[in-house]
Amino acid sequence: MAKLAKDCKTMSEVRAGVDEVDRQLVQLMAKRQTYMAAAARIKQSREKVYDKARIDEVLAKVGQAAQKSGLSEVLAENVWKVLIKQSIDYEFEQWDKIRKE
Repeated sequence: MAKLAKDCKTMSEVRAGVDEVDRQLVQLMAKRQTYMAAAARIKQSREKVYDKARIDEVLAKVGQAAQKSGLSEVLAENVWKVLIKQSIDYEFEQWDKIRKE
């Protein structure tokens, strides 16, 4: 287990911490992706895949969570916009794949 950031004294320690967090993020993103696949399976219409109201809701929730946790809201919003775009692209791919089978 990596040291807490406040306890790091070398760049090697910092990098070990970043690597650990990256591994955790990958696991969480993989879990999130399973929900995108489920959404593609459940949504009956391809037009329902892109949902502007839901995007706005997610970004608002992320902004609030970022503020509470001390994460830069600008960073969080920018990362989530990319994550949402890629998630929608994945959901479209899954939607099409399911309906072709």
